[in-house]
Amino acid sequence: MAEETTTPNTQAPAYPAEASREMIEAGVFYGRTKNKTNPKMRQFVIANRGGVEVINLEKTADGLAAALAFVTEKVRDNGVPLLVATQPAAEAALVAAAKKLGIPYVVNRWVGGTLTNYKIVGARVEHLKKLRSDLASGALDKYTKKERVEIDREIKRLEDLMGGLEAMSREPDLLIMIDPNLHATAVREARIRKIPIVALANIDADPDLVDHLVPGNDSAKKSIEWFLGRIEKAIGDGMKQRVVPAVPVASEARKEI
Repeated sequence: MAEETTTPNTQAPAYPAEASREMIEAGVFYGRTKNKTNPKMRQFVIANRGGVEVINLEKTADGLAAALAFVTEKVRDNGVPLLVATQPAAEAALVAAAKKLGIPYVVNRWVGGTLTNYKIVGARVEHLKKLRSDLASGALDKYTKKERVEIDREIKRLEDLMGGLEAMSREPDLLIMIDPNLHATAVREARIRKIPIVALANIDADPDLVDHLVPGNDSAKKSIEWFLGRIEKAIGDGMKQRVVPAVPVASEARKEI
């Protein structure tokens, strides 16, 4: 059968009734051109429109459900999630979600060794915290104007590189990312450290590198926001389900004394 070559339009293709209307409105179904599709991802393609592959939203929904259940469980068990998305379309939504939840994130550039050399990266993050503390307390006032300019530059540089990692007190227990192709170094480090990856990934990705893959448009702002909104809720649910250790009776007795 000859491949369709009609001009793509903005109308969503017909989907089974159980497919989410929100996914359609967010454009989650938009894939890549056929020649950019990873053969391993063809299982997630339902049709081709004007040379653009159309993602099967039933499979997106299935992948999302499994991913969210995993995220909630890991966070409930005190796991630390790290959000990763360096594309401009993701920055605002990702930073807002991470700050609301108090979790670490990367939106500017992945620093090599963030996972495989965490002690060194962690030390740089602590250095940033100290510089900020010294700045706030006036401890940097003793330096000359020229020295202060250099210190301010160092603070700005570290903030750009590692500002989002300040909430990461230890190695993360899972990575949640947008577009694993764009974050190959992060994926590689996570695989080395055996840290599971949850990702919104288009059909040009390698599914073998992602533990919990949600097939979908990973470049459009609306699609990214749709994914992050559900990830935020899953993390929040996991935090709410955490069991607070009971206070030993003996400790309460000592307080009364």
